Amino acid sequence: MIDSNSSIGQSASFYLTGIPGYESVHHFISIPFCMLYVVGIVGNCTILHMIHTDKTLHEPMYYFLAMLSLTDMGMSVSTLPTVLKIFWFDALEIDINACITQMYFIHTFSLMESSVLLAMAFDRYAAICDPLRYSSKLTSQCILYIGAFIVVRCSTVLPVILTRIPTFSFCHSHVLSHSYCLHQDVIRLACADISFNIVYGLFVVVFYWGIDSLGILLSYAFILQAVLGIASQGGKFKALNTCASHICAVLILYVPMIGLSLVHRFAKHSSLIIHISMANIYLLVPPVLNPIIYSIKTKQIRQRFLRILSPPKIGLTQT
Repeated sequence: MIDSNSSIGQSASFYLTGIPGYESVHHFISIPFCMLYVVGIVGNCTILHMIHTDKTLHEPMYYFLAMLSLTDMGMSVSTLPTVLKIFWFDALEIDINACITQMYFIHTFSLMESSVLLAMAFDRYAAICDPLRYSSKLTSQCILYIGAFIVVRCSTVLPVILTRIPTFSFCHSHVLSHSYCLHQDVIRLACADISFNIVYGLFVVVFYWGIDSLGILLSYAFILQAVLGIASQGGKFKALNTCASHICAVLILYVPMIGLSLVHRFAKHSSLIIHISMANIYLLVPPVLNPIIYSIKTKQIRQRFLRILSPPKIGLTQT
């Protein structure tokens, strides 16, 4: 039994939480989690392999899809060690430095996912609204610069607040409410002035998530305007169909994220199971569903995937 009121100092260890009330069946609960991780990692590796090996997929849209797959894998791998460690070995304790490291990668890859989706929205805007100059605008060098900008933009924002956490004193509970470390989950346990972390966290939400979501909305406003100007119904459907996969990916990321934020702010006293379920959906579902959606909705990916699954035909030898 964890004593949630035991005092801990600056060299703190935290205790993660599995599924409260279901500790006796954690081994069975680990089965669907393992399946989600395997499907997510294998699916995204397959997408990356197809884009790398098939030269017909060496186009801007698929380069951005490769970025999305990399961030999805990063999100999965960031949470995988502690979640399975809890379910398999009942190992709840995590050192503060390991917790901060996990926190950094989880939040960084989440920000990268949002930034990649914004880049993909601009890609769809360029393809539909300015198709004649699409190839000349989105060159391989341009995409490389966009990818580098996303990495720098998202990887440098969090150390400002994460490096403050080891200086905090944690004099009350040190039991976290999730199977992995989240910034908002850790700072609520601190017996210190956390106002800077709260204000800076709000800045990150507004300046990163807010700008990304606004950019995506503006892109689709221009796309919709361009589509409505297309005379034929077939042309309208074809243009919108090229955006279907991206729209699904945006919804898969933003709907759980908004739901989790609403639960944290307006339903603090709701069941812990609800908080844990929302957090798991937010971090585990996008890496699983994105490869599936793009495999189903994108013709080139679907055809390439079917060729991988189809056994080679053996021709008849003539004697």
